[in-house]
Amino acid sequence: MLNEFKDFIAKGNVMDMAVGIIIGAAFTAIVTSLVTDLINPIIGLFTGGLDFTNNYAVLGGTVPEGASLDAAREAGASVFAYGSFIMAVINFLIIAFVVFMLVRYVNRVKAMAEKPDDVAPEVETGPSEVDLLVEIRDALAKRA
Repeated sequence: MLNEFKDFIAKGNVMDMAVGIIIGAAFTAIVTSLVTDLINPIIGLFTGGLDFTNNYAVLGGTVPEGASLDAAREAGASVFAYGSFIMAVINFLIIAFVVFMLVRYVNRVKAMAEKPDDVAPEVETGPSEVDLLVEIRDALAKRA
């Protein structure tokens, strides 16, 4: 059983998957930072700083008027946090678009790498070996 497990782990697919998960986790941090720190502020400029994160409806309990979502949760109120969900959907769409663009770029680079180089123009190399032998034979036949 231990040998079977070793064989399973040693297979290329499992190792490739493990590397993919590790790289994916690191890449998630990069894409999240890209969206949060670079893209969202630019979108905020065009939407007038629109942020739905603190939009919620109180389902039960008391919350001071104008309290943030975190303050409402800390007060123990039952809240319907629709604003956080809307922002999560917006962030997902932005992240999905950024990943799409990166995958598209990587696929384009991969396709260019797999494409054969342009065929070199035909260079005249001169007569072939057979042509030279025929020429020598004919020259010898004329002398004889």
